[in-house]
Formats: sequence, structure tokens, C-alpha cells
Amino acid sequence: MKSSTMLKAATAVLALAAPAAAQDVTLRIQTHYNPEQTSGKLATEFVEDVEAMSGGAIDIEMFYASSVVATVETFDAAANGILDCDMTGGAYQTGKNPAFQFVGDIMGGYDTPYQQLSWLYYGGGKEQAQDLYNQFGMELIGWWVYGQESLTSTTPVAGPDDLKEWKFRSPPGMETEIFANLGASPIVMDFTEVFTAMETGIIEGTDYSGLANNQSIGLFDLAQHATYPGFHSMPSDHLACNKMVWDGLSDQHKRIIETAMEKLALRSALFFEKANAEAAAELAEKGVTLHNWSAEDRATFRKAAQAAWDDWATRSPEAAALVESHKSYLTQLGLISQSE
Repeated sequence: MKSSTMLKAATAVLALAAPAAAQDVTLRIQTHYNPEQTSGKLATEFVEDVEAMSGGAIDIEMFYASSVVATVETFDAAANGILDCDMTGGAYQTGKNPAFQFVGDIMGGYDTPYQQLSWLYYGGGKEQAQDLYNQFGMELIGWWVYGQESLTSTTPVAGPDDLKEWKFRSPPGMETEIFANLGASPIVMDFTEVFTAMETGIIEGTDYSGLANNQSIGLFDLAQHATYPGFHSMPSDHLACNKMVWDGLSDQHKRIIETAMEKLALRSALFFEKANAEAAAELAEKGVTLHNWSAEDRATFRKAAQAAWDDWATRSPEAAALVESHKSYLTQLGLISQSE
């Protein structure tokens, strides 16, 4: 009887001492990529990693190709509980606060995905950005960056002089301002209109994605010129979750998701570095001219970009803080000088 009582007491003590098991959870996430795209396949790998590392305790229901709400509405859908997380990008939210430009696409800033990710994780970027996301009930979990984009054109784009009166499809926002200041004629249009617009001469070029992606969708059936390596735009896709949902996860589950996100960031950068190099070789063989801007020409673009940064920095305190943070880190990396 005595031993039975002692056994029960010991069992009770062990039960109290043991950490509570993390409860199973389902997360509804939307991405703008379709599952056949390389980035969509990488997103699927992220889902598989999370589910494997959690032993199935975290179930992710991934909605591809913006199948629940429009891409630009994903952030709000997560903040309002229609979804749990947003896997698109911060640049879609500049209408909420111009500061989102500087967590979405800095334009003319870092040269490589690794430098940009370094700012996020080791340059105080994540902490700075978190204040912005939290204002809207969201938590920034991490980035994945596929690398520099390339301009595609039916006419040469060998340097700033070729941008004079160059008509091209541009996404809305800061990019249009930068290129307009360099003498180009950016035209904001949906990408579905690009092929017809290039065929009919309404535009001479487009800004879509990296070289490999541009090749895969057939842009070089119409265009014989591109900038490579790219320099003007390197978007950051994010994983951002409803803050209440995120705060409700166990520390174990948070760490699993953060770790899987960092793997996704590395895999994405590595894959596209290889894919873009392969595309460059194939396109050169087919007669496409790849224009590698000189250091001086890249500096000209970066100077124009910084003028736009400074203008956007006046539009909100959060934008000013993020611009200052980027400038400080770019200076530390030797990409800009203290006087810039």
C-alpha cells in the first residue's frame, strides 16, 4: 500500500514537471505562386519540411495562385482571420504605409539575396520591420528572396542612356518614379497585357522577374535584349502570420516554422542563382544580348533609387526609420558611401 502511494505521488510529480505537449494546429496560408512554378514547388517543400519536423503536429493548408482572395488582399485576409498567414510580399501593402516598400522591394539596394537577408537577420531589419507589421495585427516570420530581376527589351538596354524614352511595363509604386527620373516612360499595366503590348509596339520592354523566369514564360520569343546580372529590383517574398495565431503557437512550433523558412530562403537563392546562370548561357547561344551594366552605370541607377528612397522616407515615420536602417547597413557592407 505504501509503495503504491509513493508510485502515484512520483507519477504526479513527473506529470507536473514534464512540459506540456504542443497541441496540433492547422495553418491556412496563401501564396501568389502556382504549384507548377519553381517558387511554388519550393513553397510546397516548405510545407513538407514543417509537417515532417513537427511529426505532423503542424498541418499547413497551402492555397496556391491566390485561390482564396486576390494577391493584394492576402495580408488583410490573414489579419482578419480568413487565412492564418500571408506568403506573398510586403510591397503589396504600400497603400497602408509607404514603409512596406522597404520590406518588399528596396530597389537599387543590395546586390545579392544573401546581403538582403543579412540585413533582415543581422542588421536589425527584422526588429525594425516587426514594428510595422504589428501595427496591422501581423507578425513577420521571415523572407525568401529569389535574386535580382532582369529587364527584358526589344531594344538595347546597355546603360542609362538607353532608358531615355524607353517604354516599358512597370509595376506601380516607387519603381515608376525611379525610371521616370532616369528618362524612361514606365507604363503600369497588368502583366497579362504584356505580350500583346510588346507585339504591337505599345511597349518596348517589361520588368517581370529574374532571367530564368522571363525565359520560361516565353518573353524572349519577342525580345532580344536583357539586363544581366540584374541590379534594379530584388523583391522579398515574406511569410507573415496573424499575430494572435502566431502568439498562440508553442515555442517549439514557432521554431520549426522559422527554421523551415530560413531553409526556404537559402534554397530559393541557391536555386535561382544556378537557374539564371543556365538561362544566360542558353539565351546567349540563341542570340539574345545580355547587357551587364558597368559599375559606373549601376551607381547612376542607385543614385536615382536613393533619391526616391529619400522622398518615400518623408511619407511616414516607419518609412524614414527603415530607409535609415538600410542606408546604415548598405554603408557597413561597402555598397554605398557615408555621403550618399
